[in-house]
Amino acid sequence: MSDVNVDDALRRLTLEVGEFRRLVSDRLGTDRTREKAFDALYEELKQYKEDFLFKAERPLLLDLLLFYDSLLWFQESMVKQEMSTDVLADSFQYLIDELLEVLYRRDVLPVEAPGKLDLRIHKVVRVEDTDAADNDQLIAQIAKRGFQRGETLLRPEEVIVYRARRGRSGP
Repeated sequence: MSDVNVDDALRRLTLEVGEFRRLVSDRLGTDRTREKAFDALYEELKQYKEDFLFKAERPLLLDLLLFYDSLLWFQESMVKQEMSTDVLADSFQYLIDELLEVLYRRDVLPVEAPGKLDLRIHKVVRVEDTDAADNDQLIAQIAKRGFQRGETLLRPEEVIVYRARRGRSGP
């Protein structure tokens, strides 16, 4: 191979290496730009999500703060012993009603359960034997109220149910 061909080959190789360096540099610059754009977009989406959640939660939080104020009033009244037993019971019922109102505003309602065991909405926490066959699987007592939102059960109602003893007739 002649010196001219080698020089031409080296010149072409130098140009191609220079072009390759430029392409790699451009690519790295593009990747860094893209990475910065994605980081900025991620931060913007994160802020949007936080703002959206706060706006969605704000009415509930304000209701809970009002309920907190009522609890403080109730506590102060108890400490000062300003209430008779009847007034105390009425005031406590007011707090329960106020909390239920907060739940109602969020479309959360107590389960309207039938008097008979329904395992779709009930959770049996205890069974009481009964001699009356007619009472079998009837609700003896509600231990803890169940709640639903629309058609979705949030918490099953915890109940105590009657179970008829087998082999014995009713009274």
